[in-house]
Amino acid sequence: MATQPLQFPAFSRLLHWTMAAMVLTMLCIGVAMVASLTDYHVLVSIHRPLGIAILILVVVRFVNRLLNPPPPLPATMSRAERLAATASEYTMYGLMFVLPLVGWGMLSAARYPIVLYGSLHLPFILPHDAMLYSVLRKAHTVLAYLFFLTFIAHFGAILFHTLIVRDGILKRMAPWNIRPQEAASRSSTGRP
Repeated sequence: MATQPLQFPAFSRLLHWTMAAMVLTMLCIGVAMVASLTDYHVLVSIHRPLGIAILILVVVRFVNRLLNPPPPLPATMSRAERLAATASEYTMYGLMFVLPLVGWGMLSAARYPIVLYGSLHLPFILPHDAMLYSVLRKAHTVLAYLFFLTFIAHFGAILFHTLIVRDGILKRMAPWNIRPQEAASRSSTGRP
């Protein structure tokens, strides 16, 4: 009988940490865009292509996730915690997919050019409509706040399990390779 992996595959971990850095950058840029009018155009010129990159990578990541099931969650997690963890993961996948699409649609409805790099522009995906732009702009903001809260909950849960419960949950997604005997001995002793 084959043993279940204790860690996500290397490609899954690379996607996770790359996207985590991109998402943190987007959250910081989003806050800075609201707070700074002088740097607004520079920030937007980074925000748009980074959002499209996140959209592309989340599709790659979701397909990769379907092809490579995750390692089991620690036995210390209750059924409710497992359901909450799974729900928050899929919520984050959904928001990482929907937020860039709403942003793209919002800019399309306003007829703002969506410059990726130099002369490379994305096509408009919605008709020009000021009311639609207004609705999508509000939706983009609300979804961004929801994503921020979900991200904080995810981060908090990982910290709780790593520092308090000490069940080794972070080892599943650690950027470095975990030796099976090291992971097994740590999970049996309850130490990370």
